[in-house]
Amino acid sequence: MIKVSIPAVITRNQAGVGKTSGKAYNMDFQTVYIHTVAKDGKPNPFPEKTEIILDKNDQGQPLVYAVGEYQLHPASLYVDRSGNLAVAPRLAPLPKA
Repeated sequence: MIKVSIPAVITRNQAGVGKTSGKAYNMDFQTVYIHTVAKDGKPNPFPEKTEIILDKNDQGQPLVYAVGEYQLHPASLYVDRSGNLAVAPRLAPLPKA
């Protein structure tokens, strides 16, 4: 299990036109903290800050995750068109202890 913490809701939007495709894009990101593990299998002492791309609802609004503790959902992993394992983060709330 990979734990993800969201201590505050911090989002940003990035919109523009693709350089090669000429198509407009509009993406929303949310800041999260991933609790990673070192190569030796031991947890790193501090979570690492990163951003995840947010899904959108039917009205095109970003589906923002609330403050809380999450885990990486198994549906986050997929095999890309090159046959490599890839990650598109989707979060699931951690069960209350």
